[in-house]
Amino acid sequence: MDATRSTSGKPAPGKPAPPLVNQHPRVAGGWLIVADRRFAITELSRLRTARGPRDPLTMRSLALSVVLAGAVGTVLASAAPEPPAATTIVAASAIVLVPLAMAFVGHRLRPRRYELWADYRGMATRLLVSDSERQYNQICRALVRAREQARLGPAYDPWPSLDPWNSIPR
Repeated sequence: MDATRSTSGKPAPGKPAPPLVNQHPRVAGGWLIVADRRFAITELSRLRTARGPRDPLTMRSLALSVVLAGAVGTVLASAAPEPPAATTIVAASAIVLVPLAMAFVGHRLRPRRYELWADYRGMATRLLVSDSERQYNQICRALVRAREQARLGPAYDPWPSLDPWNSIPR
């Protein structure tokens, strides 16, 4: 037997480590295959969607901009009866807007992950995690079709013959 991992969990010497996440989850032959895990489609129930947590950098930037806005507003309000100079207002706006812009960019570049959960053999199991909405939706559609196929049995054919002349009885 040719092992790619030693008993300590580290890659065996001279062998490349397997990828941590398979970038191509698929539905095939009655199975949902994700990375090195296989789930029988007939044993999946209560499929549900969840979104992963927001990126920590995005949330920290947003919190920092709120704190800075409060601090700058307090300083400007207590600046005496004279209105602040234009340069002070521009500088204060920049102090607040830079973290806010970082939060916006982080939200666009690091979206929340898509997660597919189901009850599998009596336990709530996370089946799939994907950053790509397109890939996630494709897997979900394939899984719904495969569950319908499994429920209706092998006689169900969603695609009738593509050759209309062979389907006419003689």
